[in-house]
Amino acid sequence: MSAFNSILKIFLPKDKIFYQLFEEVSVTSLEMAVLLKRMVAERSFEGREQFLLQIEDLEHKNDDLTHKIFTELSRNFITPFDREDIHYLASAMDDVADYIFASAKKINFYRVDPSHDSFGKMAELIVQACESIKLAVSELKDMKNMRQITDALVRVNSIENQADDIFDLSIERLFDTENDAKEVIKKREIYQVMEIATDKCEDAANVIESIIVKYA
Repeated sequence: MSAFNSILKIFLPKDKIFYQLFEEVSVTSLEMAVLLKRMVAERSFEGREQFLLQIEDLEHKNDDLTHKIFTELSRNFITPFDREDIHYLASAMDDVADYIFASAKKINFYRVDPSHDSFGKMAELIVQACESIKLAVSELKDMKNMRQITDALVRVNSIENQADDIFDLSIERLFDTENDAKEVIKKREIYQVMEIATDKCEDAANVIESIIVKYA
């Protein structure tokens, strides 16, 4: 390679690598959410433990992908959109994976039977939010389908509101029907972490909205 080509390569935008990495993170987060939903539906502790191990592996994979994004950010002079937006989006999506993993860990650690209807509803909302984030991220590379992106972001906001409502109702029902104080504390913590997972999806959606307002 000539010296000129070497210099040219340094200044060529590496759009594809950022879009590819973000898409991989969104796909992995969705896989984690689907496994969490299956874990919540699993009646046996041993079965739930196996789902936790799979979720943990995917969380480590997402950590590696997020690290690659930050490495590319420090390495590349030209980026597809603002450096701080890349940083914010990577951090927000990493938080989504972290709280999905945290939900699974708490279910396993507390040995709670998560087959209660509200746990399933929260898990389903996390799946839906991750699906919407995945769709929005996949459309970022060309921003041709703006309606799809904005619809996906509106869905995430709606899902987060639904999760808030389910959380409030679940806690109210928990205090009304559960006589064991330890069980109340355990289940409340799990509901809280699952609800935060939807909050983090909304944070990611807000960053994506900021990006499309600037660049669309």
